[in-house]
Amino acid sequence: MPLPFLTADRALQADGRADPVPPPSHGPDHWRRPYRPGPWRVGTAAVFLLLASFVLFSALIIALAGSPAGAAVCAAVGLVVIALALRLVRVGIWVSAQGLRQVQLLRTTTLPWSAVATVRTVQQPVRWLGWPRTVQGQALHVERVRTEPLRTLLTDHNADFLGRPRTFERAADVLEAWAAEYRAR
Repeated sequence: MPLPFLTADRALQADGRADPVPPPSHGPDHWRRPYRPGPWRVGTAAVFLLLASFVLFSALIIALAGSPAGAAVCAAVGLVVIALALRLVRVGIWVSAQGLRQVQLLRTTTLPWSAVATVRTVQQPVRWLGWPRTVQGQALHVERVRTEPLRTLLTDHNADFLGRPRTFERAADVLEAWAAEYRAR
């Protein structure tokens, strides 16, 4: 069974970097994430799915107890938690020949490559796992051609890269390579 969120599994080049060119089975027009979701993101989504199973089980018990309205509310809450967990796994940066897509929990921003001025890695204080606490780290920034810069795309302390600095460097290299290749077109 193909899992589209694991599309970053591909051969590494001789120097250990990921190949910025998509494999032949995935054309450049397919949206793909150039890295795998991190253990913090997957673990959080798994906890949400576990919570949803308890809520749905309680909806079944409430329905068997004879309160269909309460069961419907519990089932709706369970479905919302499942949708939240699935969206949490999809959060990240996706690229294709059409542009760059930043998927957040409640919204998605898509930029065509013609609207991207630069993609670069900078040293700056970054938020640790999205919490207000900041630590010194690396962040990948995208500057737009005519408007304000896009919100920080990736950091080496977010849910995908915490404890995996080499993975962050590979993902940043791949994103910079895609930007350099497709902005030139």
